[in-house]
Amino acid sequence: MIKCSKSEVRRLKSALRWKNIPSAQRERIQMVLLRESGMTQPAIAEAMGVSLSTVNRAHMAYDSGGVKALKTKPSGGRQRENMTLAQEEALLARFAATAGAGELLNIHDLKAAYEKAIGHATSNSTVYNLLRRHGWRKLMPRPFHPKRNRAAQNAFKKTLSRCGKESPAGCRQARPALAHHVRRRGALRADEPAASVLGSCRRQAGGCRPACS
Repeated sequence: MIKCSKSEVRRLKSALRWKNIPSAQRERIQMVLLRESGMTQPAIAEAMGVSLSTVNRAHMAYDSGGVKALKTKPSGGRQRENMTLAQEEALLARFAATAGAGELLNIHDLKAAYEKAIGHATSNSTVYNLLRRHGWRKLMPRPFHPKRNRAAQNAFKKTLSRCGKESPAGCRQARPALAHHVRRRGALRADEPAASVLGSCRRQAGGCRPACS
């Protein structure tokens, strides 16, 4: 067991009086001071109300890195980020001009540029999270086509408005009759028998036995 010098013990005690020190870091400093007072790790764990592995990790951290190593690591946040937010904004700025002109952003091109910047392959969800993080949507509808024809649109609106005021028959274009495309059955002749219906019975010409169709 590594023992601390008197100066190190004084430094640990002064660290307990730091302002805004996290409670977890304060407990780890106390675990080291209790070890210097002669207590064993099982006794420290019972006195502090923690597990034996927690005490062992605190002692190993102090023996390898001193007081600074007892500082707890922040939880949450972007601990495994490939880029900083500023680097991501710079990457998206290269594609902002294309998206602002009304064209769709090709996710494959953005993914290729992102992988080239970070130096390794990544998944599509990483790129979609990048866009969502900076307020981009996966599919952003455009209010108008970039190659629209204003004159043709205004002419269509005038024609549509005029047709609404007039009768529907006056503005409707003549459509070709569909009579020659559809076979219609003419009127029955006097000597023509009616068509048989499925399940109906009729008498044959040469006998009296009914035949059902």
